[in-house]
Amino acid sequence: MFNIVERRRLFFLISGFLIGSGLLIMIYSTITTNAPFLLGIDFVGGSIYQISFNEDGATEANIREVFANNGEDNVQIQRLGEESDNRWSIRGNFGEQGTSDQILADLDALASVDEDRLLTERVSPTVGQEVTQAAFVAVIVAAIVITGFIVIAFRQVPKALRYGICAIAAMVHDVLVVMGVMSLMGLFLGWEVDTLFLTAILTVVGFSVQDSIVLFDRIRENIPKHIGEPYETIVNRSIWETIHRSLATQLNAFFIMVAILLFGGETIKPFIAILFIGLLSGTYSSIFTAVPLLVAWEKGEIPFLQGDSYVQTDAKLVEA
Repeated sequence: MFNIVERRRLFFLISGFLIGSGLLIMIYSTITTNAPFLLGIDFVGGSIYQISFNEDGATEANIREVFANNGEDNVQIQRLGEESDNRWSIRGNFGEQGTSDQILADLDALASVDEDRLLTERVSPTVGQEVTQAAFVAVIVAAIVITGFIVIAFRQVPKALRYGICAIAAMVHDVLVVMGVMSLMGLFLGWEVDTLFLTAILTVVGFSVQDSIVLFDRIRENIPKHIGEPYETIVNRSIWETIHRSLATQLNAFFIMVAILLFGGETIKPFIAILFIGLLSGTYSSIFTAVPLLVAWEKGEIPFLQGDSYVQTDAKLVEA
């Protein structure tokens, strides 16, 4: 049987590389763009136009040129429906009302805007700020509740608090990986952080913690069944007994997300891609981060954190 926890230092290096790279990318983005991510209008404010043209001739290039001529270079332009519909969605921070009126006049001159099918919506940046604060609070509360639940559910296992903290550490690992990827995609592909990104983060948090709890629960069950075995052996057996369940659950979700990435609409692809990466990271961190971290802590390998004598000496699972 392949001993996963025995190679924990390698997995810690991989996690450290992924997180470190993500942090460096976010620092670079902050230096070059004044923000770790490319923020959408949910956070910086702006306007959304849905425009239908009565005449042919409107293309993404000449629509973008209209906005550039009015000092609006950072806009998202997307065709809606079939090419023959001549319908477009434009998102961006379009400035003052006077500028917006001039943009509409220029678009009308370009290909005759259908006034009956013109929709405009102004988004306040406070909405994004409120949603971000709510998501942050939700993650903090979830971490506290999860830790408390694990401590209560695992109360018969020595040092139950460690299980909760290791599960939260894996969750933080996944959030940082996703944030690093989003920062990278913002720099190279122009992906913007919006409320869908926060939805992806919260979903990843849920999946990550669920996987960790499943693994920890099997460890809890196996400890009294295999008294006298080395702790690493018990943990490694528990991983292999549950890994098929974790992979089966995640693979079903992965297949669906791949299908959406291949055949879905353009606007939802960044959300699905980030969710895919987050769930992939969650599967990895539960098996190769949370559980090995628990073993490292139990064996006293983490600086400033005391381990347990029964683990260090591989004796019976009764503390000396």
